[in-house]
Amino acid sequence: MSAAAGEGLVALASVSDERLDEAAVRDAVGAASDGAVVVFLGVVRDHDGGRPVTALEYSAHPDAERFLRECCERVAASTGLRVAAAHRVGPLKVGDVALIAAVASAHRREAFLACATLVDEIKAGVPIWKRQRFSDGDSEWVGLDHGSAGPASVSLR
Repeated sequence: MSAAAGEGLVALASVSDERLDEAAVRDAVGAASDGAVVVFLGVVRDHDGGRPVTALEYSAHPDAERFLRECCERVAASTGLRVAAAHRVGPLKVGDVALIAAVASAHRREAFLACATLVDEIKAGVPIWKRQRFSDGDSEWVGLDHGSAGPASVSLR
């Protein structure tokens, strides 16, 4: 299937600086024919690489939403399932939701596999970068390798 074949199966693909609505993303994919709706929440954690994290800041390329939709379309086209995703940008604190991905299907296994694939596609293909702030005052940019030959992370003081 081509990515265009997945267009009608993409229920939602958004990048926003507003708090994400888990119910809206979940409800966007569900239908009476589905026996499974799998929802993934990417949550800001309080550590990374053994270092305490105090906050994150997400920055996005102006076309990030288009890239997100294309990731959703590829997964929808390859699986034939309805998918949705929303990514937050801006400052986030520990416990905030940065990413919601949802997939619906008749059976759970297909939904779990497709949702995992969707999250992997988003992390690899959407130009959104995060700056982690550590408790010692250092910060680190992660994801700078999207679309370039540059490093995956850069530490700053």
